[in-house]
Amino acid sequence: MTSGSGAGPGTSSIVLRLATALFYGFSSFMLVVVNKSVLTTYQFPSFQFVGVGQMVATIVVMYSAKKLNIVKFPDWSGEIPRKAFPLPLLYIGNLIFGLGSTKRLNLPMFTVLRRFSILFTMILEYVVLGRLASGRVQAIVVLMVIGAIIAALNDLAFDLRGYVFILLNDLFTALNGVYVKKKLDSKELGKYGLLFYNALFMLFPTLAICVSTGDLEKVLAFPGWSEPLFIIQFFMSCFMGFILMYSTILCTGHNSALTTTIVGTIKNILITYIGMVFGGDYIFSWSNFVGLNISALTGIVYSYITFTEVQKSGRGG
Repeated sequence: MTSGSGAGPGTSSIVLRLATALFYGFSSFMLVVVNKSVLTTYQFPSFQFVGVGQMVATIVVMYSAKKLNIVKFPDWSGEIPRKAFPLPLLYIGNLIFGLGSTKRLNLPMFTVLRRFSILFTMILEYVVLGRLASGRVQAIVVLMVIGAIIAALNDLAFDLRGYVFILLNDLFTALNGVYVKKKLDSKELGKYGLLFYNALFMLFPTLAICVSTGDLEKVLAFPGWSEPLFIIQFFMSCFMGFILMYSTILCTGHNSALTTTIVGTIKNILITYIGMVFGGDYIFSWSNFVGLNISALTGIVYSYITFTEVQKSGRGG
């Protein structure tokens, strides 16, 4: 964790590569489950305030790590905002709409509709980075989206605002991923610098949103603060928000972005089926169930196709 470059798959042991992949998958899974519990089970009134908590956790941990010489990233200067832009805006959009959709959608529909982020990423990689996916990848992404549409058409718990939030979350996820890649290639701030300054820049605007919408008053009046179990889960959500971002860096650094995608896909499939049994807010119908399974299976095929294409490319190079 001493620099933002990462060890890379060629220099990491198989144990370290596997451990970082499992760490990312576990972190991502736990964050969705904990957020769902905080926002839905306990009916916490403000997903924006959860975002504030995650930003504070990121700032505190990263600043402490920098002071202890565990990580390195540039000190503040007048050039920092320019180097970070537009990532803070994309980061806050991704965070707010992600938390908002988690609160309003059942877990299976949340994970299925997140598949649209792959479609958006594929399009934006071509528009912004000039990278065109292969025909096989394009076909499987289309099938993945069709499965999501089939599931959504007969979603008996349909929530229009939840659908708008999740699609905006997908768009901001894609934009954030593409521009993170662009910023990392420039090597101006590094991974940890982007992580720290994104959280720092967006902390006060997000807090201002909480105040202006009346969410802060609702948070202060929330009766759950007297429940130790809720407090534990709230702070877990804050800390896990940081852990997820850090684990993504580790997984990508010691493996590859491809491995991170595969682990994320497998994690989403697991969440889909667990949500059906334990989520408490999934309403069964056959078309919805079939659509969910199409999306899950195409997620596996997408990972396999992408992996085999990279393997062939590596042997060819």
